[in-house]
Amino acid sequence: MGLVAEDVGPVLAREQFLRGGTVEGAAVRNQILDSWQRSRSLGLTPDGCELPFTQDLDLEGRLVRAAGPVLDRLQAKFAGRSMNVALADGRGAVLQRRFGDTSQVRHLAAIQSVPGFIFAEKYGGTNGIGLALAERRHINVYGAEHFAERSQSNACSAIPIRDLLSGHIEGVLCFGYPYTDVDEALDIVIRKAASAIEARLLEQSSARERALLQAYLDARRRVPAGDGQLGELAMSGLGGHDQMILKEKATELISSGRRAAVEVSLPGDRRVTLLSHPVTSSSGVEGVVIEAILPAGRQRLTFSTPADASPGILGQETLAGTAQRRGHPPGTTAPGPSPTTARRPPAPGAADRAADTAAGRLVLVGEPGVGTYAVAARRRLELLSEASTRIGTTLDVNSTARELAEMAVPRLADFVTIDLPEAVLRGDEPTDPTKDLHRTVVHGIRDDCPFYPVGERVHFRPTTPQLRCLTSGRTVLEPDLRSAAGWVSQDRSAAQRILSHNVHSLIAVPLLARGIALGIASFYRAQDPAPFGDDDRSLAQELATRAAICIDNARRYTREHAMVLALQRSLLPQGFPEQNAVEVAHRYMPAESGVGGDWFDVIPLSSARVALVVGDVVGHGLHAAATMGRLRTAARNFAELDLPPDEVLTHLDNLVGRLDREECGDDPFAGITGIIGATCLYAIYDPTSQQCTMARAGHCPPALVRPDGTVSFPDLPAGPPLGLGGLPFETAEFHLAEGSQLVLYTDGLIEDRDRDFDEALEQLRSALAHPNRPPEETCRAVVEGVVPEHPDDDIALLVARTHVLDPHRIATWDLPADPALVSSVRSAVTRKLTEWGLEEISFSTELLLSELVTNAVRYGSGPIQVRLLYDRALTCEVADTSSTAPHLRHAATTDEGGRGLFLVAQLSRSWGTRYTPEGKVIWAECPLEVPGGKPGLAELSFDDIDDIPAI
Repeated sequence: MGLVAEDVGPVLAREQFLRGGTVEGAAVRNQILDSWQRSRSLGLTPDGCELPFTQDLDLEGRLVRAAGPVLDRLQAKFAGRSMNVALADGRGAVLQRRFGDTSQVRHLAAIQSVPGFIFAEKYGGTNGIGLALAERRHINVYGAEHFAERSQSNACSAIPIRDLLSGHIEGVLCFGYPYTDVDEALDIVIRKAASAIEARLLEQSSARERALLQAYLDARRRVPAGDGQLGELAMSGLGGHDQMILKEKATELISSGRRAAVEVSLPGDRRVTLLSHPVTSSSGVEGVVIEAILPAGRQRLTFSTPADASPGILGQETLAGTAQRRGHPPGTTAPGPSPTTARRPPAPGAADRAADTAAGRLVLVGEPGVGTYAVAARRRLELLSEASTRIGTTLDVNSTARELAEMAVPRLADFVTIDLPEAVLRGDEPTDPTKDLHRTVVHGIRDDCPFYPVGERVHFRPTTPQLRCLTSGRTVLEPDLRSAAGWVSQDRSAAQRILSHNVHSLIAVPLLARGIALGIASFYRAQDPAPFGDDDRSLAQELATRAAICIDNARRYTREHAMVLALQRSLLPQGFPEQNAVEVAHRYMPAESGVGGDWFDVIPLSSARVALVVGDVVGHGLHAAATMGRLRTAARNFAELDLPPDEVLTHLDNLVGRLDREECGDDPFAGITGIIGATCLYAIYDPTSQQCTMARAGHCPPALVRPDGTVSFPDLPAGPPLGLGGLPFETAEFHLAEGSQLVLYTDGLIEDRDRDFDEALEQLRSALAHPNRPPEETCRAVVEGVVPEHPDDDIALLVARTHVLDPHRIATWDLPADPALVSSVRSAVTRKLTEWGLEEISFSTELLLSELVTNAVRYGSGPIQVRLLYDRALTCEVADTSSTAPHLRHAATTDEGGRGLFLVAQLSRSWGTRYTPEGKVIWAECPLEVPGGKPGLAELSFDDIDDIPAI
């Protein structure tokens, strides 16, 4: 055997641990550190670990009989070496010891050489046998890793021995040797030895069932065992699926352990009767034999008992032959009540009469306990199969966690709690899953069990099974919570309350996905007095693993959804500019399945007008949100050009087509779909004339609420969706009384798979039919009365209540194209500004209007109209019938003109040209507060303006 260096790391770490210091980052394995913490929480001290001694040992039991030959071979293998081979039972009590060097027995303490001492971890601290029982797997303990001082010079390797039928741990095989003799080959030897013992235990079980079969054959006095043929059940005309149905029902009958006659329905309207017979072997083993009574003629019965038959369910043994009246086999118990069956059991004697004209074949034979295990195994598979369809039905972290709990209760556990870090609930990847845990789910067979409530922040101590499973990444099984010191020490009062509800066993499973710990699932048992076993642990781990993948998918979706939603909201208006034309309120509601491309906007225009826009990009996700942002920006840019609604939609239509071609590229098979579709509704409201002009591109028409509460849906021409190109858009114009409400929305508001379209429109009409209601209340009523409970599409809603500009704040003059009239206009403007109390800006306004009127006289045509609008700003308009627009430029020193628009730009806040069917309007907005001065304004004088005539 090889020589290893002294474990300096664990020695120093152990000393630091015993002094109460931290050993994080030290050379201590997780399972050893967990055991040290459990040992200390149990009140053990390194020099005070007293092992109890018991004489209650089964020295002739099936475990000793199965292990005897294996221990003999191990003793021969290790002859002459310092090797101590121990066999312990499920309590940790040593049943037998074998020594490679028999002479060392005289030098060993009693606890190392005499059977009967119990090495359970709660008595002896960290040691091979105790830790193998606690961890329920193969472990190694070296030198200073032992908790007790007396074991410091030894190393040991221990492995549980299981009953392969039930999965229960029957005992432990342990090798003890000097820690300088550590060799990896010992791990292979001990695993092979344990497997050999388990195989011999299995042979004992098979022998018991063969004895049951022989007892049944002897009782029937047919033919000697072994004189039959295989495949009789299949040769009877029953296919594999038929046999599976019969064997599943037979397994349930075996688990009941009672005499019964059950009629089983097979596909094709066929029926087979199953008869269960309790039987006892000559050695006293009690079991059940299941026969199938098949409709057939009288045949000779044959038997088959293969020596290598599967234990518990001997599916290959068959019985066929002449049926006889069946009595109670010798040695069997009296018939008990029949179990619940699919059909009423046959009347007394009916099965016997049927047997006279039917062929009976042996289906299964086994002990009732074995049948129970078979039923449990099948139900575990059913649970896992169902879990694959029921866990992860939504992309919501909380819902997925709850689906795991609902799946496990009550078929696996009676109570389930799930704790997730706050980062996972937000959709982020946890940096430290042991911190900031929140109780996410509490689910059980009743609601009064005092677990930490949902939403509470949970702090687990390092000794608790929950934190141990999270830090180690392994499932932790606590069969008996009353003796689980680490769990009790978390909160003793809460632990006692939980125990008082008969909760007695726990499985803590880490939720691992892609190597990342996402939280903890804790499974508790209360109703079943039996503790959780390894099969339960494996099932809980499998369920948690499947749920963890779904939770991780939901977490990542939550993160991406939050990112897209943040992008979507950042691209939507955060606030609207101040304007007096309309009073607005809005709502945006993302769909449950993902963020889409719905958007809206309110854009102030020249001359106190306002544009209302709502649009929808087909699809969901980042692409739809980004496309929405591009369209909204483009719509604002086109609105700045003072274009009418139909021209704005035409420009948007061209833009969408161009973007679609650019994104798809030249390769039609690249898989890039581009912009699938987009719709838009564009409206302009003028508070001076109360006219509203609208056009739509494939969008649903708006709702118009009159001041008296009458609701209508204007007959607006339906243009094609954006991006199709080639078709014109039409406008419609409506007169809106003051106080009318214009309601713009996207199709997600009224289109729902569970609701008729006309019904949705009627609901919208009913929600809007209330006069004199503020837009904010209208939004709230629509959301409450019309929005679907679970919207499949996102929804944008914009409500605008119209106002009218006071006619006394509007001044209009119609002039012929005569330069001599410019002075009279300036005088009239001065008087009107004085009437409005705007004397402070009258000088700059006179200059601005003089330039605009003079330009209209020189370069325009037809009659001229001058208009002043007194709203939040003073707007000066000069309209003529020409379509020629002025352009701002730098005039050369030799130019006679070209400086007028420069003056207009300096005196106004903004200016522009708007085209009308009759010509054009040149407008300029003057701020109502006198500016502190603009660069270059002081240098201007009348001498610099050669194109304005003298007054």
